[in-house]
Parts: sequence; structure tokens; C-alpha cells
Amino acid sequence: MGFLEEEGSWNLSFSGAGYLCAYHVGATECLRQRAPRLLQGARRIYGSSSGALNAVSIVCGESVDFCCSHLLGMVRQVERLSLSILHPAYAPIEHIKRQLQDTLPPDAHVLASQRLGISLTRWSDGRNFLVTDFATRDELIQALVCTLYVPFYCGLIPPEFRGERYIDGALSNSLPFADCPSTITVSPFHGTVDICPQSTSPSLHELNAFNFSFQISTENFFLGFLCLIPPGVEVVADSCRQGYLDALRFLERRGLTKEPVLWTLVSKEPPAPADGNWDGGCDQCRKGGLSLNWKVPHVQVKDVPNFEQLSPELEAALKKACTRDPSRWACFWRSGPGQVLTYLLLPCTLPFEYIYFRSRRLVAWLPDVPADLWWMQGLLRSMALEVFSRTKAQLLGPVSPPATGVLEASPLQPQIAPHREELGPIHQA
Repeated sequence: MGFLEEEGSWNLSFSGAGYLCAYHVGATECLRQRAPRLLQGARRIYGSSSGALNAVSIVCGESVDFCCSHLLGMVRQVERLSLSILHPAYAPIEHIKRQLQDTLPPDAHVLASQRLGISLTRWSDGRNFLVTDFATRDELIQALVCTLYVPFYCGLIPPEFRGERYIDGALSNSLPFADCPSTITVSPFHGTVDICPQSTSPSLHELNAFNFSFQISTENFFLGFLCLIPPGVEVVADSCRQGYLDALRFLERRGLTKEPVLWTLVSKEPPAPADGNWDGGCDQCRKGGLSLNWKVPHVQVKDVPNFEQLSPELEAALKKACTRDPSRWACFWRSGPGQVLTYLLLPCTLPFEYIYFRSRRLVAWLPDVPADLWWMQGLLRSMALEVFSRTKAQLLGPVSPPATGVLEASPLQPQIAPHREELGPIHQA
């Protein structure tokens, strides 16, 4: 690829993925093992929502075992809840914030500044901002909390960052700089992204939303459902493995690997080389340094009988993260009789659990009560003024302006599209 010839001339961008963020982990591990230059030489690594968590793990140099253990550990916690995400103990933002405070290195903000880009959506007007500079470690954590915050799913009061309220960055820009030719994009949804699953659906329709293009298919609707309602740990682990395979397919299609690994996985002979290179006999498109090998096969997880031979490190991390509590008590509650007993006792245990976990959340909210109440007061005031002005305009009717000396704009005059601005360390998209 032409833009990869010069060091620091390309970017990486990870889309929002929810609980399917394991796909990003698998793709990152493939790049780290087979093309480390793509990670080390990237000028900037962007991410929105859970993709920002994977981006910050790359910047801070976290291992695949670390990422898998924390991500699948959260999925296991949701599995233990009798009502899944409807249980009062379900608090994803609080859990992730606590994990970030415990695990991020002290100089995380230094490592992230000018190399990490976090997509945020401003609550007041829905505009997108890209944060690329962080003064402190706590400021970095707060930016990550904001980009993960899904309204009403995570709570009612948006978190604050530098005096403004921000929510999930995927709601305004799910894949930052996806339209830039020098950006390598990664997404667990079927579409036209560089690293993504190849759809088996015959549908050719695509939907462009949130600066992201994805195929309209039942597979993508199902994946979107899994982003918010976590599946079993085995499904998440397979998503991680699929990310590794799709990243490997991306590398082989562009001639960035030395041997055709995917051909050996599907038990097929690769095309006969014509000029000493393994992909020389394939249909290629070379223009401006771009080399595309369209005959690289698409491999799914079910086609790989032994994933450990492909990536021993990733498979060991996934197996370790998928290991459940082996005690007899835990095994009983996971069994059929244990599940039945759990739901039978639910009318007795749920009220106490609700009071306990809500009380804990209320105590944790006390330091932020003044700021949140002030924000809610301002929000209610602005809503009341808006309703009053609209009602007044409807009751009084339009007032005709004087015709003398007034130049009215033509209704056919084109509107000027907003352009991207740079506002200090926060970039408005």
C-alpha cells in the first residue's frame, strides 16, 4: 500500500462495538504478531465507544492476555446476574471506570497525548469532537467514560468532560476518519471496512449512518443486538478469533505477509506463483503502490479445527479468560437445577438486591450531586424557555418585518456546510 511506505503516514481507526470489542482485540493481536510495523508506526490511533478502549490498550502497550481477561471477565459477571442487563447490579460504566483506575499506568495520559484520538458526542447539540490531548490520567479516564456512555442504557445523567456533557462517540462518528485513504479501519460489522467480516448475505444494500457504512443484513442486526446484550463467553471468544482471521486476510490481500496462511487453513493449494512471489499468479490491482490480491479465501472460525496452531498466545489468553469458577457451589448455580432455584427465589431476593445496589450507587453519586443538579436545572430551564417561545410564536402568529431597507435571503440560496474546526486539544468533526 502506497501510504505505508513512509513511517507515520497512516492511522488506525476502531469502530464502536460494545461487547464485541473482542473482535478488535483479535485483529490487533494479528497485526502485532504478523505486521508490528502497522501498530508501531501509526501516526494516530482513533476509537469510538468500546473501540477507544482497544485503542488505549495499544497505546499503553497492554498484552492480549490483559485485554481478554478484563473483557471476558465482564461478560462472565453479566452471565452470573439472574436478569442479565436488567439486574440492579448491572453497572457497566462504574465497572469499567474502576478497572481503568486500577490498571492504567501512571503515565497513560502522556502515552496517549497526540497519539490517541477519542470520539465524543456533545450532549447539547450532538456534534462530534475528537480529543487528542490529555492533561492528566484522570482526564483520560473521564474521556473514555464519556465515549462509552450510551444514554438511558448506562444512566440518565451524561458524564462531564472539561465542563461539557458528552455521550457515546459512536452516535456521531462511529469510525473516525473512515473516509481517509491512509486510515486502516476495523469493525466487527459486515461492510466496506478494511478489516471486517465478509458477509454471506446476497444483500447489496448499505446504510450510511454515524460516519459509518455497513451492510443491511440480518447478520448485522444480530451483531448490533449482541453489542448491548452480551452473549456467552464462547461467542465473544469466537468474535475475537474471527477478528484475527479477518486481519490476517487483510494483510494477505495487500501482500504484507510472507506466506499464504489462509490457504493452508482451508486445505487448498494456493495459486501457482509466477514470479517467485506466492501471490504472483493471483488477480492483482496495482495503482500507486496499491497491491490487492482478490483470491485470498475468507476463513471463518468454524473452518479452523485448531486455532492454537495459528496463534498460541491468543488461544491461551482466550482459554484462560473463558475458564469459570470450578468450585462445586459455582457449578451447582450454573446447572439447570441451580438456575431454576435462582428464578424461584427471585421474588424474595430481588427487592433486597435492588435496595442494596441502588444504595451503593447513590452513595457513589453523592460527590457529583451538586454539579449534576445544577446541570439538570439548566436543562429544565432551557426546555421551559423553548416551550414558552414556541407557544408564544404560535399564539401571536408571525410578525411581518418592515420592507424598507431589508434584504431578504432567497429561499433557493444554498446552505453552507459546516467544516471541521480545531478547538485546541479537542477537534470538532
